[in-house]
Amino acid sequence: MPKRSNASPAEKFDLADIRFTEVTRATRGSFETLFDQPGAPKYCWCMAWRHSGPEHIPNDEKKRRMMALVDAGTPVGMLARIGGKTVAWCSVAPRETYRRLSKQQDDSETGVWSIVCFYVPRALRGGGLASALLDAAIDHAFAKGARVIEAYPVDEASPSYRFMGFRDMFAARGFREAGMAGSRRHVMRLEH
Repeated sequence: MPKRSNASPAEKFDLADIRFTEVTRATRGSFETLFDQPGAPKYCWCMAWRHSGPEHIPNDEKKRRMMALVDAGTPVGMLARIGGKTVAWCSVAPRETYRRLSKQQDDSETGVWSIVCFYVPRALRGGGLASALLDAAIDHAFAKGARVIEAYPVDEASPSYRFMGFRDMFAARGFREAGMAGSRRHVMRLEH
């Protein structure tokens, strides 16, 4: 089967068929299967914004650290399932579970959850799955007691950090710009 080119249309699915679930000890296997598949971010295990220190951490250690967070009951994110198969991910968790995400971050502020990345396989991009994941992440964070949700998206033309989502997707849901985190990442906030 030929690979889909970047110009090919996204694989079609019905947004009503998507189910979302929090990553927990019970759903850990689905999370591992998603990240272990070809093209998935197994080089990161969504630890880039979680670990600190300048040292390089091997991929298997990143996975071990992520699984330790899950096993400890630490919120790490949401999974999207279509037809019983886990297909995508959004990292959404209390901001204090991440390393410092912007220079203007006020660490004394409580009740802040952060959305730091998305993983949607190339074949499913462009069909609204990231937007649906964002909606689920917002609902999840507020249901878990978030007072504010913070995100760090980029403009669509950005050559990097695209995995953090696009600014317009957040603005369409009422997120307001609160500053910049570096030269490309916007700090956007949504209050409950």
